[in-house]
This record gives sequence, C-alpha cells and structure tokens, in this order.
Amino acid sequence: MIIFKKVRWKNFLSTGNYFTEVELDRNPTTLIIGENGSGKSTILDALCFVLFNRPFRQVSKTQLINSINLGGTEVELEFIIQKKNFKIVRAMKPNRFEIYCEDRMMNQDANALDTQKILEQQILKLNYRSFTQVVILGSSTFVPFMQLKSRDRREVVEDILDIKIFSLMNFLLKHKVKEISEELKSIEYEFKLTREKINLQTKYIEDIKKNKVKIIEEKQLVVDDSQGVLEKENQNKKNIELVIKSAQPELAKKDKILNTIREFHKMEAQLSNRIDENERQRKFFSENDECPTCTQTIDEELKQIKIKEKTNRIAELKEGIQKLQSQLKEKETEKDKMNDFAKEIREKEVEVAKISASISALRRLIEQESKLIENYKKGEVSEEDKIKLTRLSERLKMQEEQISKLREDKFYVDVARNMLMDTGIKTKVINKYLPVMNKLINGYLTSMDFYVNFTLDNNFNETIKSRHRDEFSYSSFSEGEKMRIDLALLFTWRAVAKMKNSTNTNLLILDEIFDSSLDTTGTDDFLKILHTFADQNVFVISHKGDTMFDKFRSVIKFEKQRNFSKLL
Repeated sequence: MIIFKKVRWKNFLSTGNYFTEVELDRNPTTLIIGENGSGKSTILDALCFVLFNRPFRQVSKTQLINSINLGGTEVELEFIIQKKNFKIVRAMKPNRFEIYCEDRMMNQDANALDTQKILEQQILKLNYRSFTQVVILGSSTFVPFMQLKSRDRREVVEDILDIKIFSLMNFLLKHKVKEISEELKSIEYEFKLTREKINLQTKYIEDIKKNKVKIIEEKQLVVDDSQGVLEKENQNKKNIELVIKSAQPELAKKDKILNTIREFHKMEAQLSNRIDENERQRKFFSENDECPTCTQTIDEELKQIKIKEKTNRIAELKEGIQKLQSQLKEKETEKDKMNDFAKEIREKEVEVAKISASISALRRLIEQESKLIENYKKGEVSEEDKIKLTRLSERLKMQEEQISKLREDKFYVDVARNMLMDTGIKTKVINKYLPVMNKLINGYLTSMDFYVNFTLDNNFNETIKSRHRDEFSYSSFSEGEKMRIDLALLFTWRAVAKMKNSTNTNLLILDEIFDSSLDTTGTDDFLKILHTFADQNVFVISHKGDTMFDKFRSVIKFEKQRNFSKLL
C-alpha cells in the first residue's frame, strides 16, 4: 500500500516563491474550496507532475512555471511503501529529479528517463493512467474508464490486478524467440555447409582410392622435380658460401684502414696546433719592439731571425699537412671501396639465408610427398585427409545437437508466450476477478440509487440492462448517470487494488464532481459511501463549500492575493 503523507509546491502555476504544503494523511475527509482561479485544483497537477513529469490538466509543462517569477518551480512529495519512507523532488529552472529512500538519494548515476522507469515500475508499480483511474476523478480533463480505448482499459485493470508483469515477460520472450530463431537459422546454414564439406571430402577420399596410380605418378613427379631444385640450391649455396669465406681476409683489412684514418686525423690536428703556435710567435716578434714582461728592447737582428725562422717552420708544417691530407684521401677511397665490398658480402649472406629457407621447405615437401606415395602404394588414405573428415563429422554432430537444443528451447518459449498472451493466463486471472468487479460496481451503483445491471466482459466492454431487461450503453446515459458509473468504477478499482495490495493507496481526490453532474440526491448518496471508507484520505475539490462545510472533517481554502494563490 502507498501511504501519501505530504505534498508541497512553490513557483508552480499561480503559487509564488513560497511553499504551499498539504498534509495528505491527516483527515479522512477534506474539503478544498475557493473561487475559480484561486488554485484549489493545483494539487492535482502538482501530484501528477512530481510523480509522472506531466500535469493532470491539459496544459504544457512550461505553463506550470509561475509566469511572474519565471523559475524556481519545485514540487516535493513524501510517501510510505512497506514501512520505507520515500521523498520525490522534481523541479524546473533549474531542472531536478531526485528520489530519496530513508533520506538517501537513489540512482544518482541513472538518467532521468531510467529513474522515471524505476519509480513507476519498481517503487510505485503504477503509471499515470492507472494513477488517474484509482486516485483522481476529475470533471474537466479526466478521461473516465468507460471512455478509454479497450487496450487502455485493459492496461488499467492489469495494473490494478498486478498482472502487468506477464506483459513484460511476454515482451521479453518475444525478443527471446527472435534471438533463438536468428541463431537457429545461422546454425542450420552452418550445418548445411558442413554436410556439403563432408560429402566433398568423402568423394575426394573415394577418388583417391580409385585413382591412386595416377596420384602416385603425379606426386613422384613433384618429388623428382623438387630433388632437382634441391640439388641446384645446395650447389648455389656452397658457391656463395665459398665467396663469403674467401672474402674474410680482405674484410679484415677494413679495421686496419679505419685505424690508419683515425691516426691521420689525429696527426692533422697536431700539425694545425703547431702552425697556430708558430703563427702567434711570428706575430709577437713582428708587432713588438720590447718584451711586454720585462720591458727590455728586442734586438732588431734577433727579431728578423725569429720571424724568418717561424715563417719557414709554418711553411714546413703546412707542407706536411698537405702530404698528410693526400694520404688521408687515399685511405678514404680505400675505405669506400671496402664498404662497397662489405655490402656485397652482406647481400651474399642474405641470399644464403633465403636459399637455406628454400632448401628446408623443399626437404619438407619431399618428405611429405614421399610419405604420401608410400601410403598410396599401401592403398591407404593420408592421415591428414582422415583427420579432416573426422573433424567435419564431429562438427556436424555438434551442430545437429545445437539445432535440436534450439528447436526445443523455441518450442518451450512459444508455449510460454502463448500462456502469457492476452488470451492466456492474464485472461484467466481477469475472469477470476470479473464477477467480484461486477458485483462491486453494481453494489456502488445501488448505493447511489442507480438501479441497473452493469456487467463488464474480459475485454472490458459494458453490458447495461435495466430492471425491464432493456439494454443500454454508457454513452446513452445522462451526465449525472455517467458520473455515478464513473464513481462506481473508481470505488471498485480501489477496492480490488486493496484486495490485491497492488495499486492500493490511502489517497482519493475528487475534482468538482458535486459542481457539475451530481444532483442533491446523488451527492448525499456519494457522501454516505465516502464515510464508509476505512484508512482512506479523501479530498473533494468544490466551489460549493458553503453547503458542505458540515459534511467534512476538515476544510482547506485557497485564495488569490496579489496575483498569487495562497492557502489560508
């Protein structure tokens, strides 16, 4: 059972930036009054919005936002299910949708759509349509049960009887049948291919047995040709290996040449350093007449001797560098030739590796074909062909077992689906409760002095007969008589829900039913029924409050003040 405790809202429709709060479980009967436009019906839209993200009346969601404050719209609802306290918060501008269980937020990682499904399917176990058939009866936008489409009528009753799970199971089984059928089709195709492969392999083996002489000759030809190629490859390998071996002494010279080049570069650097040193000394004697350290005058004859000596030494050193560079150029040429030679030898080594791989492959082929020749001479089929046929046979057997299992699974799923269809188990459950429903409907109609025999069939089409056995339909009655039928159905669904403990709830809201179709007698009869409800909290919205104050345990009045709806 759902026990609704409290609902509050702000910046919702005509309500301003403060919370309007209504305790839903305080009194068994509560009258809500107020002038037209005062906000007395706002509670209907608030409940539907916070639970199902849609208003009760035919207005858009954006119209729910207070047109003056333009934001901060929020509705909160507290209720109890199985001794657990729940709270829902839904808001716009900014958007919020939160569900709390025992003060802890639920499904923080889920998106709003998934959270809504959890709320309806797992927590409330009712949707908008069922809620408005069991909890609310309105006079304006409400669509009575008898004006719903046959499919929608059935959905409401399935919710009340808590058998909608069978529809979900049927939906899941439908997809299961599709999966099984697709898998079965795939396996059957593979089975056909495997069977064809077995036939081909069997024919191949039989042909081998019949034509073994020809096959032996063909394979012997392969062996002979391979032997010839093998001998040529072996000889080619030996020749190349001989070239590689003879090249080793020559390749050994490469290191010696590289060492010589390194020594030449070292000597060149040393000679360059000596030239630089002699250049500095020559410059000193050319530019100085006295010693910068001791300030003694340098003899002119000594200067000239030193300048000539350093000039000659520089010339000797430069001549030495030129000779060294000439020798270095020769060694670099030798190195380039040696690198080209080494590259050729490496290419020969790669060629030897390729020939070795070819030789190995030829030997394997000769060995394999020679073995097959021996088997054919003995009149035997190759082991490889035998294994291939065996594996194909095993695969065919496995596929056959899979097909059998899938067909069995599909049979049982089809049986289950037939049981879960509308004409199956659900109809049996509905047929079980139909006499109870019809009895309750007629009982409530009698209590409201409406004496007809009202009967629903398992498709929820009505048959209405008078005392004189005249047949009528719902649409043939007056608005007051229709209202009595609507009330009788509402009370019946609540009674059945209480029996099943499915969509049973403490809350019942009736919107302006006294103000339109019910006459004084109908109103009195209806009020008598209301006072018989145990553990119920009934709210009646009316603008005829002055005539019914004394008939309700509590009265709530709404009033419009400065363009905002206010609870007095």
